[in-house]
Amino acid sequence: MALYAIGDLHLSFAVDKPMDMFGAVWKDHPQKIWDNWHRTVKEEDTVVITGDHSWGRNLTECEPDLEFVERLPGRKILLRGNHDMFWDSGKTRRLCQLYAGRLEFLQDNFYSYGDYALVGTKGYCDEGRDDPGQLFKLLAREEERLRRSFEAARSAGYCRYIMFLHYPPTAIYERESRFTRMAEEYGAQKVIYSHCHGRRRYADSIRGYFHGIEYKLVSSDYLNFIPDRIL
Repeated sequence: MALYAIGDLHLSFAVDKPMDMFGAVWKDHPQKIWDNWHRTVKEEDTVVITGDHSWGRNLTECEPDLEFVERLPGRKILLRGNHDMFWDSGKTRRLCQLYAGRLEFLQDNFYSYGDYALVGTKGYCDEGRDDPGQLFKLLAREEERLRRSFEAARSAGYCRYIMFLHYPPTAIYERESRFTRMAEEYGAQKVIYSHCHGRRRYADSIRGYFHGIEYKLVSSDYLNFIPDRIL
């Protein structure tokens, strides 16, 4: 039994959004995901998918993409990404009910993996497009969601954590953030994130060890569409 992670599948079986417009690495990427996943992940394994699952604008348009994910081996835990329009803030409970026994959705909650708690939220970082008021509002909202996730796990008796984000934990000019400080506060062993694409963006945030915590980027193009083993 192993724990894997990968982000940014960017599937679009029901909408016209070819990803190869973003570079040759994305050509036929659903087949790459399918083949590499089957070579890597076993049915008894767990995979956390760190957001941007589908280009669909609503659940109907996303259904073929989520069905694709469902057919992949292993237990799948999905985190919300910035492009996941089918998943607004009030739909987590509904999604958990609708896909019960097939897919799991991580937001304002946690999931168990052995003696670890898997905690997370979408997160947010400054990409230069928000006015300061909006930026700090979004950061505060995601910070509170992440704290609820940690506190739910702590209340259930967990003291070992793997933390997942969609956005990187720090912006380009930051060495630390409210998300890195929370990881340190609760003693997370690893922080896993995605969202960054292309060689010029892979180094936008922390990778490797910082203050004793391992930070890993798992954007699918960065991983060559191979789920990355976390534990």
